[in-house]
Amino acid sequence: MLTKRIIPCLDIKDGRTVKGVNFEQIRDAGDPIELGALYASQGADELVFLDITATVEKRKTLSELVNKIAHRINIPFTVGGGIKTEQDVHILLQNGADKISINTAAFNDPSIIKSFAKNFGSQCVVLAIDAKCEVDNKWYVYLNGGRTKTEILVTDWAKQAVDLGAGEILLTSMNHDGTKQGFALDITAQLAETLPVPIIASGGGGTEAHFYDVFTKGKADAALAASIFHYKEIAIPDLKNYLHAKGIPIRL
Repeated sequence: MLTKRIIPCLDIKDGRTVKGVNFEQIRDAGDPIELGALYASQGADELVFLDITATVEKRKTLSELVNKIAHRINIPFTVGGGIKTEQDVHILLQNGADKISINTAAFNDPSIIKSFAKNFGSQCVVLAIDAKCEVDNKWYVYLNGGRTKTEILVTDWAKQAVDLGAGEILLTSMNHDGTKQGFALDITAQLAETLPVPIIASGGGGTEAHFYDVFTKGKADAALAASIFHYKEIAIPDLKNYLHAKGIPIRL
């Protein structure tokens, strides 16, 4: 059985790590280089770097900052934000990224999923989906950092992306983001049960039990969190020891 992964996330704005609630009320959470180094030393399985305003500000991801973080960590490193072309991917891989995360650009032009998978390998292509459950109880895809609603269902878009070559899905529930009330178990399990690629659950992790739930009931392959790690509410070694004691296959 594959081990489950714990992934801290660095949301980057103006070169600093930030965190919000439901994609709003953004506040500072520290230096991304120091945080990345700390999480790698604590036993994080991977690190995700998301330049959260790159798409809206119509600019490229901060490759220099990516490079500085990459030099301080020894774990797989996924970078996202403003990636639209093969050249963008090349630059980030040259600066130390192992995988790239695409969201709005892929939705607007799904063919880039196919070309990225063909040229860099499916394992390099992570499709990030910002999802929101609406009053009709259906999960819809949102774009531009959660600012723009689409009429496309998360399940349909995820399937299309995997068919085109996405090697992993990073699912963030906007309803749960930053609330620390638990992950979106139903939609996570739905994707995990129907798609042949790993599902990373994001949004809502607040207690050690929430991680246990997302790995068991949510059937996630990995769980991503930010504020609980940034503000030292849960330490990664403690979380992993808890999960291990509960029988979850995890790298200690």
